[in-house]
Amino acid sequence: MVARTPHPRATRRRPQEAAISTPLTPASQAFADGLVAEDDALAAARVRAEEVGVSAITPGAGATLCFLASALGARSVVEIGTGTGVSALWLLRGMRPDGVLTTVDVEAEHQRLARTGFTQAGIPAARVRTIAGAALDVLPRLTDGHYDLVVVDGDRREYAAYLDEALRLLRPGGVVVLDHALGGGRVADPAQRDEQTVAVRDLVHGVAEREDLVPVLLPVGDGLLAATKR
Repeated sequence: MVARTPHPRATRRRPQEAAISTPLTPASQAFADGLVAEDDALAAARVRAEEVGVSAITPGAGATLCFLASALGARSVVEIGTGTGVSALWLLRGMRPDGVLTTVDVEAEHQRLARTGFTQAGIPAARVRTIAGAALDVLPRLTDGHYDLVVVDGDRREYAAYLDEALRLLRPGGVVVLDHALGGGRVADPAQRDEQTVAVRDLVHGVAEREDLVPVLLPVGDGLLAATKR
């Protein structure tokens, strides 16, 4: 039997399957991360994060948060996961001068270290409200529809619940950002089936399918999943 040659259209990729050139080399990534320099307060906060074993947001991802806060003219922001204040300092840099950041973390000691960084950066105490506690206990006490931006860097197994709370807190046109959306490369690999990875993967797909959100997955840091509330 003579093998039939497939019709050209049978092997043609659909547009969404076409190969896309992404020449982002490590050197390009380092160049992008260094485009907006970190000041002494941010550098010190990053050192404190390393000392206590906290995974701080990368400079490129931090600059992205700063950009979003600035573009939104953010006056009221919620952060889940204070750490030692690296992401908070980036957010405060982009927020309005009269803006207030509410940041939540289960580790009171980490928040104490973060407040050291805020003082070092000259941030007035009235601009940052630190709340120690589990996010899912704290968030229901915050005001509906009051916030411009919600940033999530907490327990990835709870991301779906954080998203529900974030959408309640956001005003129309507000933005939610979830860090670690690529999970160190594990989210894109369907063979990876651990609880955290599956939770994030399901969330990414779920956000993409929602009609009340306008999403984008930014490949900066460990991945930032951002979505505007319609």
